[in-house]
Amino acid sequence: MQLNVLVLPGDGIGPEVTAEAVRVLKHVAARWGHNLRLTEGLLGGVAIHQTGSPFPEETAARALEADATLLGAVGLPEFDSAPPAQRPERGLLGIRKTLGVYANLRPVRAYKALLDSSPLKNDIVDGTDLIIVRELTGGIYYGTPRGISGSGPEERGVNTEVYTRAEIERVARVAFELARRRRKKLTSVDKSNVLETSQLWRRVVSELAAEYPDVTLEHILVDNCAMQLILNPRRFDVLVMPNLFGDILSDEGAVLAGSIGMLPSASIGDRRPSGAWVGLYEPVHGSAPDIAGQGKANPLAAIGSVAAMLEYSFGLTEEAGAVNRAIEAVLESGRVTADLKPRGRPATTVEVGQAVVDAIDSKS
Repeated sequence: MQLNVLVLPGDGIGPEVTAEAVRVLKHVAARWGHNLRLTEGLLGGVAIHQTGSPFPEETAARALEADATLLGAVGLPEFDSAPPAQRPERGLLGIRKTLGVYANLRPVRAYKALLDSSPLKNDIVDGTDLIIVRELTGGIYYGTPRGISGSGPEERGVNTEVYTRAEIERVARVAFELARRRRKKLTSVDKSNVLETSQLWRRVVSELAAEYPDVTLEHILVDNCAMQLILNPRRFDVLVMPNLFGDILSDEGAVLAGSIGMLPSASIGDRRPSGAWVGLYEPVHGSAPDIAGQGKANPLAAIGSVAAMLEYSFGLTEEAGAVNRAIEAVLESGRVTADLKPRGRPATTVEVGQAVVDAIDSKS
């Protein structure tokens, strides 16, 4: 199979973790006989330094030509006081818009080797295996009117929560299809007891459920969902929710998984004629410039993002499964970075990447 992948190493630890993810991708392509074509581009702070823009036109063109895009991380402290349009994060918003990705998938799995890393009791976390599907391009982050106006006691801030039927349908359809391929249970998260947008959300998702009779649908209010993710995370399989709720609740995944360095993500859009989803793949963690260049960064979230790419953008479930099994084997071996609290000497970023490659060969 032809795999055309754009690589955007980004800022901080992005280049380090991306290099190990690419190492794994190259190994998988060679082992399974795929033709891998890699191109590289600039995004974020490094792009500002070299081109003056966080999202250069050349990067946009390459992203549209690629089958999938792998991103490291964006963000540098030197830009914290810059205007929004001149900050590295604007590059991330730009590429999401260019690719038209509207569903953010965040898998959360509690590996047995990391149960002690979670602050929750082992018997609560053990067996957690869920995916949060966050609507990515609508809701309160994008609605208008918005802004701050007035002064003195009358000064006020306004943000507007807006969703259309079409926006809800397309992200819910992604979630239903994922649930159909997993344990056939979908939980839709809303605040329909208060918000009209959530009332529309619940109605549209309920109507769409008729097309997926093999998937069990439940609805849950967001405040209860926040509690249940901590009390009983095993009850969930696939969860779908609006942008704001997804932004907040998905961070609970770091508590369940034991480290934010374990969380991959996939942002996907419409399907291509081949049936594969357009995709942007990146670890959930940030650029962590304080440890950049020191070999301390955990590359497993970036490598997990490669597994997601293989599955969602290329339909290579066998190869994706091999990568995920290799990650689990490395965790069990204890050859991990310091954030995962190994008993002996912490492994370096490069050593963990090589360990995953070795485990693919031994476990496949």
